[in-house]
Amino acid sequence: MATVVAVIASTHHPFYYRASTATGDDRPPFADEWTSKILAFRETLTRARPDVLVMVGSDHFHQLWLDNMPQFLVGKAPMYDANWYNEEREFGLPRMLLMGQEDLSGHILRAGLDSGFDLAFSNELRIDHSITCPIITLRPEADLPIVPIYTNIFAPPLPQPKRFVQLGEAIREIVESWPSHLRVAVIGTGHLSLELGGPRQFGPHGPDPEFDQRAVEWIANGDLDGCLREVTLDSLHSPGNATHGFMDFMLMMGVAGAGAKADHVDTLDLFHTMEAYFTWYPNGAPAA
Repeated sequence: MATVVAVIASTHHPFYYRASTATGDDRPPFADEWTSKILAFRETLTRARPDVLVMVGSDHFHQLWLDNMPQFLVGKAPMYDANWYNEEREFGLPRMLLMGQEDLSGHILRAGLDSGFDLAFSNELRIDHSITCPIITLRPEADLPIVPIYTNIFAPPLPQPKRFVQLGEAIREIVESWPSHLRVAVIGTGHLSLELGGPRQFGPHGPDPEFDQRAVEWIANGDLDGCLREVTLDSLHSPGNATHGFMDFMLMMGVAGAGAKADHVDTLDLFHTMEAYFTWYPNGAPAA
């Protein structure tokens, strides 16, 4: 059976690529510290020696729109075009072509349906920065096949937070039941407190530092019970108008398992958001 060798959760700031590659006067003052943190974070994946990446993210109304919005969708294509024109224009993100792992995609889809998740699928999915940014930061070679899983965190009605956790638990079980010798890393990205287009967007840090601190503690300590007691669809409006992306972090807590303390935890306060990085090794930390 397949082995889950790493579970990784992070934010996916689309300006990282431009900030980290800028030089001279164009290089922002926080770029060196940010790059240093990312390099340490990247090593947590490299050490796990994965063969396949299961990537959890959320389409930013690029391909999924109000005329057809699945709650949870599995990509099952042999290849994925990645990044969209506006992401190239606004963030400087490169065009990418990513390999798919069709066999694992099919296994997740079939076993997910059998487990009570009415998963949608797409054979023609194009990927946006919620998945490409973690690849750029964690595996810039983009040389490993992926299984993209998209969640709906934008278009109400949204699934309840507990459903994200349940899906994370199911993904872990399903991947480990895949009849393969391959090593799988499950990588998911979300947000802490986040405001887009609102009055708190461009503050010196995230719009709700108190929420961010609690959220990092929940994730780092695997405190699913504490998190589920406080986090509701209604409560997520308060830390910022785009904070529902935190439910993808909750999904990753489900993959890692209740009570699982993260092996790597780091954060960075940027000008309008707190970046956060977590890694779990289900079978113990690999040798450096």
